[in-house]
Amino acid sequence: MTDAPSDAPAATTQEAVAAVSAASRAWAASSYADRAHVIRTIADALDTAAADLITTAHEETRLPETRLAGELRRTTFQLRLFADVIEDGAFLDVRIDRPDTEWPMGAPRPDLRRMLVPIGPVLVFAASNFPFAFSVAGGDTAAALAAGNAVLVKAHSGHPRLSDATAAVISSAARAAGAPGDLVRVIHGTDNGVTALRDPAIKAASFTGSIAGGRALFDIANARPEPIPFYGELGSVNPAFVAPAAASHRADEIAGGYLGSITGSRGQLCTKPGVLLVPAGSPVLDALCDAEVPDPAPLLNDRIQEGFVKGVTSLSAHHGVSVLRAGSDSLADPPGTTLLLTTLDEVLADPNTLVTEVFGPAGLVVSYTNPADLPELARAMDGQLTATIVADEDAASDIALARALVPILTEKAGRLLWNQWPTGVSVTYAQQHGGPYPATTAPTTTAVGTASITRFLRPVAFQNFPASLLPDALRDGNPLGVPQRIDG
Repeated sequence: MTDAPSDAPAATTQEAVAAVSAASRAWAASSYADRAHVIRTIADALDTAAADLITTAHEETRLPETRLAGELRRTTFQLRLFADVIEDGAFLDVRIDRPDTEWPMGAPRPDLRRMLVPIGPVLVFAASNFPFAFSVAGGDTAAALAAGNAVLVKAHSGHPRLSDATAAVISSAARAAGAPGDLVRVIHGTDNGVTALRDPAIKAASFTGSIAGGRALFDIANARPEPIPFYGELGSVNPAFVAPAAASHRADEIAGGYLGSITGSRGQLCTKPGVLLVPAGSPVLDALCDAEVPDPAPLLNDRIQEGFVKGVTSLSAHHGVSVLRAGSDSLADPPGTTLLLTTLDEVLADPNTLVTEVFGPAGLVVSYTNPADLPELARAMDGQLTATIVADEDAASDIALARALVPILTEKAGRLLWNQWPTGVSVTYAQQHGGPYPATTAPTTTAVGTASITRFLRPVAFQNFPASLLPDALRDGNPLGVPQRIDG
């Protein structure tokens, strides 16, 4: 919660909440076919407006237009994928228990029919580093719309003009497709975001950003007279563990892959592997110093630049940290790539200081002497979005280390990677983008992939209802063709 409050009065926010609430009721009552059609129409409209939107995004975020074009393609692909999910119907999780007079509980089982329904108006706090994919038309909005909810977006202060322009495209497309024009509304300013979060009409909220800001909003959501689900993606260092045999045999490949991962998007990704563990004396260390890295490029905004310099400076000042790789431009604006070096013993002695997220092109390399000590570090780490193991499958020692790490990392992270790097989160059916706190506030959910729709749904069971009053998805004969799990 670091952007400046807007001068707009709170009544403006309350009016926006009311408009979204009315739109949400109408949207929830629409057919699944109509819902899918509207979402595809929105995706088409965003593609049509791509040139203007990308230009605005480039002006506000300093991100290159090629990167922004790819991000917008991801955003519209995501919308269309959710349209497919709606038409498939499996997201409703329909379960039907027919009456059973011999039910083993000792009492007859009634007719029970359960499905997921829209949770209600959703408040989305947009991210700074993805002005399309985690913003007004991003994944949270797509999932909430697909679930049947209208969305109020608290725009990020890093791209306000783009946020308004994107919302205008969505509104026009929604009206053209027969949906409410207030299906997605935008507000600006921290105070207005808090006002909206406290409004009783808002039934769920999502956030992508810092631990401090996300935790403050999470606490507000839980302190309401009616607490609501708050899906916050906060912070993660995404440790990468390099096993000894892999380090010996593939040093250049590992170094190049790691540097590519921490400098992609100038290191401004929540899945950046900020901590790399390698054997002491490993050739990976020399390879990290020699590998090519991209030329310096501006970070998203002045605030992120200042945070990067502060983070690198703080880590560098630690008595157990030295500089492995840096140039005269490492802390300049734009900054070059920085690699800091410490030991496993130092990290175990002071994990809260050394295992910290630095947003930008920097990484902490941790050397270890005994691989058997790595599980201790894994246990000491907080929750993570990802954890990576780099190992040789034909090396018994590497496999033994992996066997020791995997159960621990499964407890600590939402996505485990084998010989790949975590940046680049594919929008798929099986994707998991979430993890134990402080990676997220809701470790049972994902913010990316089709499973993210479940965050904005809630279950309702109908007991002993006549068919004429049941939702179509729960009726015998399956008039909508949605999957039904039937017992009896």
